[in-house]
Amino acid sequence: MPTNQAAWFHSNGGPFTVGDAPMPQLAGDEILICSHAIAFNPADVAVWKSGLFTTSLPATVGCDVAGVIAAVGHSTTKFQVGDRVLAVPNWSAEDRVNKGSGQLYCAAFKGLTAKLPEAVSFTDGCVLPLALCTAASSLFQKGNLGLPLPGLDLNASKSEAKVLLVWGGSSSVGSCAIQMARAAGLVVATTCSARNSEYCKDLGAAYVFDYTSSTVVEDIVHQLEEKELAGVFTAIISAESITQSAEIAHRLHGNKHVATVIPPMGSSQIPGGLPEDVQISFCWSTHIKDDEVGPPLFTWITEALAKGVLRCKPNAKVVGRGLEAVQQAVERMEKGVSATKLVVEIP
Repeated sequence: MPTNQAAWFHSNGGPFTVGDAPMPQLAGDEILICSHAIAFNPADVAVWKSGLFTTSLPATVGCDVAGVIAAVGHSTTKFQVGDRVLAVPNWSAEDRVNKGSGQLYCAAFKGLTAKLPEAVSFTDGCVLPLALCTAASSLFQKGNLGLPLPGLDLNASKSEAKVLLVWGGSSSVGSCAIQMARAAGLVVATTCSARNSEYCKDLGAAYVFDYTSSTVVEDIVHQLEEKELAGVFTAIISAESITQSAEIAHRLHGNKHVATVIPPMGSSQIPGGLPEDVQISFCWSTHIKDDEVGPPLFTWITEALAKGVLRCKPNAKVVGRGLEAVQQAVERMEKGVSATKLVVEIP
């Protein structure tokens, strides 16, 4: 019987230590993953610094994992032991102290797990799960933009297709949003810094704007004024980006809706004085496992990766190997990254 270890933090913002951890006991709809690579997000910094989603200390971090299935719950039939997968760990299990992927073995819902094609490495695959969930919630859920789900034909977009604006296209969430929107047959416009312009074009963005420009709103409105807007998705949490996105939606023809990555309880983060004809919506992220978006999306992920319709972006930057490297990863994540996903490989 294997034993588990985790990278624990014992106080908010305190140092991590590697030590023994209980083996997650699976619910019927969960799988147990032997971690091979874990990726880091701004959410992990919030967990570490403020105790977000934790119920007691010590606790773990980690919202992305790729590895091999070690066990499956009794109601899980889609997966079997030995499958290579990517997944979002189950952070809703109140009785677990070790919820995150920063451990040798973690539990994930079967609905937030996708098989990983043999040609895709664990290191690359782990950059996707949470970012895909977050972008998919905002793009495809009925209470958000409600766009058509992605397909497997990148040539599906036409000149008369609606345009989706993704604010923050070089972020991990923005990178997934560009790819999924393009696969859904939409024309994609995005904002990023000048140095990431070619990166966003390579992902499939037809229009790229420098968000640091003092005329960025005017530039976008002028370029897209003859197009029909499918909506705006702000892939970063920023009051300024929401204000600018709302102004663009107000001035363009089409769906005057700005979907944000802010969770439903974060309404206080929405700035005031926005145009009255613009709708603002919030992100349910991993809740897609229970609705019309999650099941088809997580089937699509496997096929899209195999066909090259979906790529593991941003590129993985390996911080280190072994759970001891979790400390360095979250510290670097706190400083911010651009068009990069920080990864720790588990030997």
